Amino acid sequence: MRLFGVVGWKNSGKTTLVARLVTELKSRGFSVSTVKHAHHSFDLDQPGRDSYKHREAGAHEVVISSGNRWALMHELQGEDEYKLDDLLAKMSPVDIVIIEGFKREPHVKIECHRATSEMPLVSSANKTIVAVASDVDVDTGELTSLDLNDVKVIADFVLTKTGLDG
Repeated sequence: MRLFGVVGWKNSGKTTLVARLVTELKSRGFSVSTVKHAHHSFDLDQPGRDSYKHREAGAHEVVISSGNRWALMHELQGEDEYKLDDLLAKMSPVDIVIIEGFKREPHVKIECHRATSEMPLVSSANKTIVAVASDVDVDTGELTSLDLNDVKVIADFVLTKTGLDG
């Protein structure tokens, strides 16, 4: 599977860009999956649901299945957070996986930046970032500068960088 990352500060447009890239790449015939890193505790389940009761009772893993989808929830129960490679190994093969976050991992990435951000570019200290997508002109140094709102051009860039353009 080819990997391409999207990183940036909070509210920089990462999730919006990932969703738009998935739609664009799927429209071009590629199979696409995503991985999202959360810096905070999150829960996909809701109190009162059967699967929630299973987890609360101490189940290590809970699988929920229906005619439309299935999900596996794995409780770490004191284990270390999974590494990106461990998560990718659990996924079905696709043409490309778009990874939101995981900025310290070695795959190539694009940084999202918005005019409203008061934070410095992440790319200044991260050599795995190969481009900056912004809604304003920003000094990207030697990195490719892309329009955050032009998903077709960004998709072309992703396909070139992952070798899927030919």
